[in-house]
Amino acid sequence: MVFTIEPMVNAGKRHVKELNDGWTVVTQDKSLSAQWEHMVVVTDDGFELLTPWPNGTGHYPAV
Repeated sequence: MVFTIEPMVNAGKRHVKELNDGWTVVTQDKSLSAQWEHMVVVTDDGFELLTPWPNGTGHYPAV
């Protein structure tokens, strides 16, 4: 199974809306917001993070 974790951190309230382009998400109160994504694959032995780090694959601690 492959899935993404996409946290959205808002300076204001948590409520968001999707714009007419069907893709863009903005905060309803127009506060600043940041989003980051990690793609994860679940394996028989645990998991593997597929999102690359800027300077290589990075080190992921065991969970």
